[in-house]
Amino acid sequence: MAGTGTEQLKRVLKPVHLWAIGVGLVISGEYFGWNLGWGVAGTIGLLIATLVVTIMYVTFIFSYTELTAAIPHAGGAFAYAYRAMGPFGGLIAGYATLIDFLLATPAIAVSLGAYLHFLYPAIPIMQSAMLFNAAFIVLNISGVKESATFSVFITLLAVAELLLYMGVVSPHFKMNNYLANPMPFGWSGVFAALPFAVWFYLAIEGMAMVVEEVQEPKKNIPKGYISAIVTLVLLALSVMILTGGITDWRKLSGLDYPLPEAIGIVLGKGNGLTKIFASIGLFGLIASLHGTILASSRQVFAMARSGYLPRGLAQINHRFKTPHWSLIAGGLISFIAIYIGTTAQIIILSVLGAVVMYMMSMVSLFILRKKEPDLERTFIAPAYPASPAIALVISLICLFVIIWFNVTVSLIFFAILAVAIIIFMLMGKHKVKILDDVLMVQAESMIKGKS
Repeated sequence: MAGTGTEQLKRVLKPVHLWAIGVGLVISGEYFGWNLGWGVAGTIGLLIATLVVTIMYVTFIFSYTELTAAIPHAGGAFAYAYRAMGPFGGLIAGYATLIDFLLATPAIAVSLGAYLHFLYPAIPIMQSAMLFNAAFIVLNISGVKESATFSVFITLLAVAELLLYMGVVSPHFKMNNYLANPMPFGWSGVFAALPFAVWFYLAIEGMAMVVEEVQEPKKNIPKGYISAIVTLVLLALSVMILTGGITDWRKLSGLDYPLPEAIGIVLGKGNGLTKIFASIGLFGLIASLHGTILASSRQVFAMARSGYLPRGLAQINHRFKTPHWSLIAGGLISFIAIYIGTTAQIIILSVLGAVVMYMMSMVSLFILRKKEPDLERTFIAPAYPASPAIALVISLICLFVIIWFNVTVSLIFFAILAVAIIIFMLMGKHKVKILDDVLMVQAESMIKGKS
């Protein structure tokens, strides 16, 4: 039985849960997707793109943490942009975030299916992707604390497996392999590889979607974000470089399961360890699938609660205190994307949504510094204004590059945004103040008054 909008999400998450959710959201990016960048840039080309994107994410996370700690709202960038720029800013940021997470989910589900198919060729990829998607929707409905506990467990396994992978392949690393044809498409390839480099870190911003369920958010959110980004930078660079040096990288550049294939090359596909590794390789993908379903549902919930999506999607289940209709709606979109899209197309759309959201968030930070100088900021972005400016500029470059190299997919993204804006205006939503935003500010004032 569903509750009404007066039902509240439970504050049960601690820093270790945030670290697990943040790393878990992203860690599938170390397992697949990034290797597609080799196909357009080569090993050194992708490395250069990844270093640039790493700078973007480090500066972005330090800046985004200020917003998240100051405005702990399940809408994330949607809430920050609305507060900074009003209804249209909120709509654009919210739409971009929805695309980011709703399409990351099917990409990960398909890769899960591909890993399983690698292990057991008789199992079809699409059907298993659908099954994984449905199973984790049910798990997320069962309760956020249960989901977060699962995140800690599965993320620790995924990190341990990547460390094991590095230990197995590092003795077989050869610099000659890594430097063979390192930039076949020159500097244009570096630009083309930027979206695939973004995939290494994409979705860490999803931690913002669970802040209404975090204990002592202003203190614990920075701990979660910073520990997660440090973990991910180390894993991303290590996995990419080591994998590129064990064989001809072109053999791995088009696969949805590059790490099991790499282990198979090193140990032999008939080796029992290869099968074992591929089996536990599912953990990283499961961690991210679980995390993106959790984060996307909170974004749908926040936008529905604010009237930007049908309000019925904001209903919270009485028993589990989770937004069950938001989870189900996101699952339906994921099913459709799995059925009609390719992995590369889905990744590009997801990355496109992410970089637009990053830009809106950094602009929001600049505006709120001037508009609300007295806003309580328990975490201040280091090196402001340089850090958000760097993140904004690199995000803008990534946006231009994605549009330049992926015109059709970009047209789909912006066409849907245009339709959303037209519907938004026809319904008069741009003239209506968000109710839950008012309640949020009142709640913050009450909490400060009691402390």
